Amino acid sequence: MVSLLPRVPYLASVPRPAAATASSLRSPPPAMSSSLSSSAAAAGTDSASRPRKLPVLLFDVMDTIVRDPYYHQIPAFFQMSMKELLESKHPTAWSEFEMGLINEDELAKKFFNDGRSFDLEGEKVEVAVALRCLKECMVKAYEYIDGVEDILCGLKQNNYEMHAFTNYPVWYHRKRKPSPDFYLQAVNHLNVDPASCIFIDDRMVNIEAALSVGMVGLHFKNAEVLRKDLSSLGVELSPLVHEGEVQVQ
Repeated sequence: MVSLLPRVPYLASVPRPAAATASSLRSPPPAMSSSLSSSAAAAGTDSASRPRKLPVLLFDVMDTIVRDPYYHQIPAFFQMSMKELLESKHPTAWSEFEMGLINEDELAKKFFNDGRSFDLEGEKVEVAVALRCLKECMVKAYEYIDGVEDILCGLKQNNYEMHAFTNYPVWYHRKRKPSPDFYLQAVNHLNVDPASCIFIDDRMVNIEAALSVGMVGLHFKNAEVLRKDLSSLGVELSPLVHEGEVQVQ
């Protein structure tokens, strides 16, 4: 199924979560940084002063870090059932957008096959206006999958390098998961061997692509299983210390 959600930059650092903004169709969910070049530059600076800690962790975003609100928010926003939405939306527009074949304005025009206007709260609006309202709705709907934020914080406390790895059309056009070339561009950009990367995704087809280029792949099911899988690979997670608690050394 083609996703209609706004996407984060395909390769961005994963810092401590910060509030997101709805400034473009590709607005990031709370945990994501919006700068590829700055995160890569920071990694280079750190590596010059101390040995790089491996493995590097690459995370899918939707239904791996945050819940994908596609199935509830979008049909409700357009006052349609999911069946009506799937039947009326353009079958390839979003994938063309992710591959950089069309821009945001073209996506707005092609969003639905018939170029319809929408009735939002009793007012007819053009698709472009509706999409601007939709992205605000989507950003507000993002929430962490249970337990994942604790894992990200634990990895960060142990100084693991983490990046969000998701389909995004700005940095590298005409490629998207599960194209093996997409994974190879990521490791080349990060200057890391594929075998030193752990890729985490909820879709097995994307995991298989990661394995095909030499990465370690973990199929995300839930946070508890992910924690065990990472531990089995020797990845150390600092226990989360909540406010008011004291960590025993």
